[in-house]
This record gives sequence, C-alpha cells and structure tokens, in this order.
Amino acid sequence: MSTLDTGLTLIRTASRRVSAVNGWMGNAFKSWMPTGLYARALLIMIVPMVVLQTVVAFVFMERHWNTVTRRLSAAVVQDIASLIDVYNGYPQDKDRAQLRRVAQRLQLVVDFLPVGDLPPPGPKPFFSLLDQTLSVQLGRQIARPFWIDTVGRSNLVEIRIQLDDAVMRIFAQRSAAYASNSEIFIFWMLGTSSILLIVAATRSSPSCGSPTPPKASAKAGKPRISGPVARARYAGPHRLSWR
Repeated sequence: MSTLDTGLTLIRTASRRVSAVNGWMGNAFKSWMPTGLYARALLIMIVPMVVLQTVVAFVFMERHWNTVTRRLSAAVVQDIASLIDVYNGYPQDKDRAQLRRVAQRLQLVVDFLPVGDLPPPGPKPFFSLLDQTLSVQLGRQIARPFWIDTVGRSNLVEIRIQLDDAVMRIFAQRSAAYASNSEIFIFWMLGTSSILLIVAATRSSPSCGSPTPPKASAKAGKPRISGPVARARYAGPHRLSWR
C-alpha cells in the first residue's frame, strides 16, 4: 500500500469518526430541545435577548465598571499615601490633630493603633473587584504590609497599614472607592427581563384564559333550505322532499 492510499484511509477513518460524533451530538441536542411549538417560539424570543444582554453586560459594562472602580481605588490610595507622608514628615504633631484634620478634608477617618500583627485575611465577598483593585493599588503606591476589610461594614472600607511605630487604621466611604452603578444596572436588567418573560409566558399559555368553544346542543333544530322558487324540508340524512 502506498503512502497516498494510507493517507486516504486515514482521512476516511477520521471523517467517519467526525460524522459519528456529529450525529451523536445532533441527536443529543435534539433530545434536549423542546418539541412543542409554543416552547420553540418562547426560545426564539428568549435566546436573542439573553445573548444581547450578556454582550452588553460583560463586554461594555464590565469594562466600564472595572475602569471606574480602578480609578476610584487609586484616588483613595493616593490620599492614604499622602497621609502617610504627612505622618512621616511632621513628627512634631504628637497628638496627630493636624493629620486628622487633613484626613477629614479628604473624607477619611484616621486612627492609630499600637504596633502589632495585622489581623488575618477575612472572607472574600461575592463581588471581589474592590478587594483586588485596592490590594493592587496599596501594593503599588504604598508598598507596606496592609489589611483591608470590605465586608464588615457595608458603607465603609477599613484599611490598616503597618508603619514603623504604629498601625494606621483608615475608614473610607465605600462609594468613594467602588462604582456600584454597573452592578445595580445588571441586577435591574436581569430582573425586569425575567418578569417580562414570565408575564409573556403566562399570557401566551394556551391553558390561561382561552375561550372554550360552545358545545352543540343535542336538541338542535333541523336546518331549513329556502329559496325564492321552492321550499325544501330536511327529511333525513340523505334525502330532501320537495313541496
């Protein structure tokens, strides 16, 4: 057997296997798909809407959400880095009154704890974008041991930074470091679409409010055939008598 025959045999074998797999997948897909006309029509309405919403949510809104959250977190970390510079540059401020006044202007609450180990990392929230962006910005701009908590208080973000002689604890507004508009938009979009689909399915169901045809009465009268010339009377199933 030549090399050409061997290659053709391999191609035929591969094509048979691909055809068999294709047939098996087609049969499995047909078994999963609904057979009723109503269910197929409902899928025709649902699938394009779901695909469009997925593209809008994860391609456009996700990128915008990540960009805005990254910039907000970077701005908060820049303010914290400025406070650390003030702390290191003005050691004569023993009670830290000037530092707290500057932090209040930046809408931050600053406190100092005794030197010690930072708490262990807390549980990760379901949407961990804020934790990731804050961790990246803190490691990039401050480069000191830190601990963050975005779960304990819903409206505040707690950040602890290990300094040389103390632990700086900062409370920042969650809205100042996190853009939640995209998350709310996704929830509203999916919720309203689900409600509309449920309403449409309920209103279009053949068992909901469909009028039943009236039943024919068993004592219905016999039909009459009248004309301008003669009158016909129904006398049986296949016979008409004329007068």
